[in-house]
Amino acid sequence: MALMAVVMSCLVSTQLRAQDGADPAAGGALMLQGKEGAAMPAVRLGTDMDVTVTGQILRVRVTQAFRNTSNEWMEATYLYPLPDDGAVDTLNMVVGQRVIVGKIAEREEARQIYDQARSEGRKAGLVESSRPNLFRNSVANIGPGETVLVSIEYQAPVRQLAGEFALRLPLVVGPRYVPPHTLTDGAARADAAQVTAPLASPALGNSLNPVSITVHLAPGFVPANIISPYHRISVADAGAQARTITLAAGEEPADRDFELRWRSASADPTLGLFRQTLGGQDYVMAAITPQAEVEAGKLPPREMIFVIDNSGSMSGGSMEAAKESLLHALTTLRPEDRFNIIRFDDTLTALFDHATLASAEQVALARRFTEDLKATGGTEMLPALRTALTDDRPTDKALRQVIFLTDGDLSNEKEMMAEIAANGGRSSVFMIGIGSAPNNFLMRRMAEAGRGTYTNIGTGDEVMAKMTALLERLKAPAMRDISVRVEGTSLELAPRVLPTLYAGEPLVLLGPGDGLEGRLVVSGTIGDRRWSQTVELKDAADSPSVARLWANRRVADVEAQRWSQEISEDEADGAVRELGLGFHIVTSQTSLVAVDETPSRPQGARLTQEELPLLLPSGWNFDALFGGDAAQTVNRAAPPEQMQELDLPQTGTGFVGTILRGLALLLAGIAGLLTWRRRGTRVEGEAA
Repeated sequence: MALMAVVMSCLVSTQLRAQDGADPAAGGALMLQGKEGAAMPAVRLGTDMDVTVTGQILRVRVTQAFRNTSNEWMEATYLYPLPDDGAVDTLNMVVGQRVIVGKIAEREEARQIYDQARSEGRKAGLVESSRPNLFRNSVANIGPGETVLVSIEYQAPVRQLAGEFALRLPLVVGPRYVPPHTLTDGAARADAAQVTAPLASPALGNSLNPVSITVHLAPGFVPANIISPYHRISVADAGAQARTITLAAGEEPADRDFELRWRSASADPTLGLFRQTLGGQDYVMAAITPQAEVEAGKLPPREMIFVIDNSGSMSGGSMEAAKESLLHALTTLRPEDRFNIIRFDDTLTALFDHATLASAEQVALARRFTEDLKATGGTEMLPALRTALTDDRPTDKALRQVIFLTDGDLSNEKEMMAEIAANGGRSSVFMIGIGSAPNNFLMRRMAEAGRGTYTNIGTGDEVMAKMTALLERLKAPAMRDISVRVEGTSLELAPRVLPTLYAGEPLVLLGPGDGLEGRLVVSGTIGDRRWSQTVELKDAADSPSVARLWANRRVADVEAQRWSQEISEDEADGAVRELGLGFHIVTSQTSLVAVDETPSRPQGARLTQEELPLLLPSGWNFDALFGGDAAQTVNRAAPPEQMQELDLPQTGTGFVGTILRGLALLLAGIAGLLTWRRRGTRVEGEAA
């Protein structure tokens, strides 16, 4: 079942292109024969990421070098992940000595502009959103032996938990399971195609898509305890309160997410306040952190529902980490607590008919049940979620906590959020993302909709520390019944639905206002007493990123209203489209497109399409997903006349030099563009 589901998912995109009238032979078929018979792409990809952290906001420039190693004119597409709370606002394409600046347009209009340029032989780049954390780059008319650089930029908030700060750069997309019941019509199949891509055989090695990363860290205080749990890094001083972090190896394969963590060398801050004025409108971001420790007192009984994913994508280290996490959680149950375990793949089993008291006998049975789990089958999460949210005691005062352990690699995220919105009841949903590249968008949005939190466990070495910390926080909320009011000015804040906060977790608020001379008052209940904190808005620090972060947050709120059926599909699409166009960000309704006005492909020359393969996330088991003959099956999809002997280079890929030369040109072009934009802004301000 796992083999069929994943192979079907990987073939959806090519099948749909053929249905839409594209050349079937060109639909991702050009693959060059490499070592050990593994299929190899004609267009090679190298990626450089340059990250600037200022206070609690990070700005990232992702530069991808598409190098055509074939004798054909090529169009390449590549599916890649970004943070689900990131706002993509810039696209630049470097062709030879020219920098082509992208513009935002409605999704269909951008696609039409790109398609016309492609058919006319002009170079073009297109950035589309497949999900809030999944984007697709398309580059048309790359000549034989030519390299085209595509640079996108986005911004996102820095994560904070109990005094520790973190950024996470997603680097790889895990194969998404597409539930058969969702493929109801052409639109549904097209949506599934947006989240699928071919996978590279492990025989190709890790040089297929090398990535280099540089982080310029200026958090506003002296950073300490700088670590990257999944990559080796080098740290260099860049000033009294700044550091420069790079990958120790220079390049790494794009097969696991990059994470960087740091703390303050002095006291942990409890408040971050930032502001931006854009188009005459003020925007503010406030991150308010409650106490790091909670005096729980006598803990009331709890009802804990554990949901564990044992589908095929969890095979290998992910399954072991999930089982170890659940086994540890079982040790924290008390006799007065109730619990149940639900395991799912494309089938489902609940250990008990109803949540049962955690007696020694029942906990021992649960341990044996957990230890026997094996990863197989598809990722049918929706039935498991429905079962977990079914509450036989809806008026009970006990805390009801649903804890999911999964990689979340599926395509029907909207169904998950809609289910929580409709049937969440008194349950709080806590997501534990397992593995090197979990679906962070699904995890974070499910936790947000379910008034819970999201935790990632990247490796088995992190299980005990992270599960212990999470379960300790879950004993009692740090703050509940939260409310926010604004005094002295008008300020509309997001998110609309405020969560229950647990120890050390910040409340991040974003919103537009008319002048920021007033104050923000946040109140809630800590234990049995009311608490409040007042923030003077005039104390906010200037930031160039707050407005677009708010717009991205507002898009998430609109989508939540769509899932809960508060607004119609058309209303949601219209609101998202307006935000995307107004703030120049990529959304489900808007895309970035860049077109070179000079034709480059000779008239009559054939254009071959290729979708670039992804590396399998580190820790995933290729054979468990595809079976022994799957790689050969994929190879046979390439016509013999399009295949030739080509080995991977034994030395460096050459991408770093190419990217650095292109970046120098790109930065010069951007500097000119910024000067032009500043002049335009002054003119608009004077006219206003």
